Amino acid sequence: MKLKICGLNPARDVQLCIDLEVHFLGFVFYEKSPRNVNLSDIKLLSKYNKKNSNFVAVTVNPNNDFIKKNLIGSFDYIQLHGSETKDRITEIKNMGLKIIKVIKVKDVQDIDKYREFDNADIILFDTPGMEKSLEFPKKLITKLPIGTKYALAGSISEYNVENISKLGVNFFDLSSSLESQLGYKDHHKIKSFINKINELKD
Repeated sequence: MKLKICGLNPARDVQLCIDLEVHFLGFVFYEKSPRNVNLSDIKLLSKYNKKNSNFVAVTVNPNNDFIKKNLIGSFDYIQLHGSETKDRITEIKNMGLKIIKVIKVKDVQDIDKYREFDNADIILFDTPGMEKSLEFPKKLITKLPIGTKYALAGSISEYNVENISKLGVNFFDLSSSLESQLGYKDHHKIKSFINKINELKD
């Protein structure tokens, strides 16, 4: 199983997630978000020994200038929530970042859009509301492609992850379900979720 935790704070949450062997650590660059990272905090990331973790910059339609100035050299992946085309993904990949392309799913027809982005490294299926923590419909989970390239977001928690994993999902992306206060990760909730994942692996 793979795990991504999104909306992390560069000073507060990173070492815990590395120590817990979280595979993907997501940092939000979206001004309307309560989890938005201050650009001046990016430099804090260089002090960590990432071990096997990857740093992900979560963005909406970023331009080349933003990517080159702020992301290159500090992040392994860029997560794209915008209207990027396949050609745009190739352009960003050529700058040296791996790509997580988000597919927003309202109905079963939306799922097939992932086929347009076969040059993305990871496809993340999410609910339509940006950070609104909508639950991903169970009837659609069974229609998702299965494999390590495909991740799922949308109200996943330690209370439903077992049932979701039984539907074939093995790559989970969490954010708000690991918070007790909006925008602040609860370290007890993170540890508890990791414990649950480790139980499922055994």
